[in-house]
Amino acid sequence: MSFRAITGHRPIRDLLARAVGRATLPPSLLFTGPEGVGKRLTAVALAQALNCEHPVTTTAPDGTIERDACGACAACSRIERGMHADVLIITPGDTGTIKLDQVRDAIDRSAYRPFEGRRRAVIVDDAHALNLEAQNALLKTLEEPPAASVFVLVTDRPDVLLPTVRSRCQRLRFGPLPIADVAAVLMQPHGLGAADAHAAAATSDGSIGRALEGSAEDAMEARDVAARLLKGTADATDPRRRLDGGKFLVGAGDRDELARRLRALSSLIRDLGVLSSHGEARALANADLKAQLETLLRSFDADRLLKAFANVDRALVALDRNASPKIVADWVSLNI
Repeated sequence: MSFRAITGHRPIRDLLARAVGRATLPPSLLFTGPEGVGKRLTAVALAQALNCEHPVTTTAPDGTIERDACGACAACSRIERGMHADVLIITPGDTGTIKLDQVRDAIDRSAYRPFEGRRRAVIVDDAHALNLEAQNALLKTLEEPPAASVFVLVTDRPDVLLPTVRSRCQRLRFGPLPIADVAAVLMQPHGLGAADAHAAAATSDGSIGRALEGSAEDAMEARDVAARLLKGTADATDPRRRLDGGKFLVGAGDRDELARRLRALSSLIRDLGVLSSHGEARALANADLKAQLETLLRSFDADRLLKAFANVDRALVALDRNASPKIVADWVSLNI
């Protein structure tokens, strides 16, 4: 897994490739951002770039040297399989936490010179699972890591980490992936058809991991429900008629299913905004529904679209904070 093989996050990939090429990589890094957008893959690609036997070196237009892994040598293959002697990946145990013993082992190993590679890399995946003792044990090492070691903490919940841990790391923020990129990954290498891939991508909130969680049928149903809600509320002024839309939005009352439908609704509203502003068709997340969406434009001006988009986002936050699915669904139906 080289930098160039990772979907999205071009600025971050280029930044890391330049830092490796110039030997200016910070010794402690914190990768933050939504779950399932490629943070761990980027950490593994970094470990490969540091230890590749046949690195790919390029020169940027400004003369900056960039170094990437070949992705095919023995070192790259072992790192990808998690079997390289100088790359340690720490993950939560059966209890869902990362304990002191795991961290102490990594600290002890990092104190020695690399066994076979150039740099020793310690990747802490789901770093928010570090318990308090483990975080405290990391503090001094993160502040003054051994010269030949790099620590990378990966998390979608950085605020759970101690402020002192965060302050000792250079943070790189990963954003959600464009829907088109998610769909492309679902089609290749995961083999979904175009319609299923775009439906799943539309409900993913820019996360490949989230797109792969449910079935294609669930994604298609979520998008169909969201489209029906938009159509049913487009010209409805009677609150009772709007609340009818909430009934099929909430479905069986499953929290995860409602979240999936709300994300699909957000994606459709975004596409209405693209069409309203005469944006390019390739910017649509639901290009196959373009004709259906164009019929709704007369009912959704720019102000209504902005309000609807913001309210769906508020609904997702409320749902995440354990609000009643029925109340959330009813509120959304009344406020789009």
